[in-house]
Amino acid sequence: MSLMLIPDATRNIKIALAYATEHNFTGKVVYDGIAAKPQAWLHENAKNALYRAADHAAVMGYGLLVYDAFRPTEAQWRLWHHTPDANFVADPRRGSPHSRGVAVDLTLVDGQGVPLDMGTPFDDFTPRSFHSDRTIAAAAQRNRCVLLGIMTAAGWDFFQNEWWHYQLFTARDYPLLSDREAPQPMMTLTAKDGLAS
Repeated sequence: MSLMLIPDATRNIKIALAYATEHNFTGKVVYDGIAAKPQAWLHENAKNALYRAADHAAVMGYGLLVYDAFRPTEAQWRLWHHTPDANFVADPRRGSPHSRGVAVDLTLVDGQGVPLDMGTPFDDFTPRSFHSDRTIAAAAQRNRCVLLGIMTAAGWDFFQNEWWHYQLFTARDYPLLSDREAPQPMMTLTAKDGLAS
């Protein structure tokens, strides 16, 4: 199965891979093989669904900002070793939809590219990130609902614990993929050291 590139600034989609920087919950660069030029990939079916979502968002005057897309199984192990909490991080023995190339983490941005208030940052591993949380401001609840509507209309399923995570309904039908199967390596050997495969 081949993964397809999601070019930055295609349609109204911007790419800002959190794990290609230190600005993620691990505090370290996970995708250190692409840190200089972060690129995002998805399975063709997921790419088409993302483009549908971008088209829906554009009608409402919004864009999409992608924090993560395909995530090699080696990277999933790194996240799990840091935070082995199945409420927020998929157990790599079961596999993440990200490691199948059919999941995306994202938010909405306004016409100037500024992310909308969603009540919490990306990867805020607290109950405030749940779709059902009602402690966040009404404007943030509305923004989450708009994102949810856009994504579900485009054919995505959601994860109840993370407002930013969406995956194809048939995610488990796709095989898990390692860094070797990425169009270009996302992680260096150093980043993979000590990780189960």
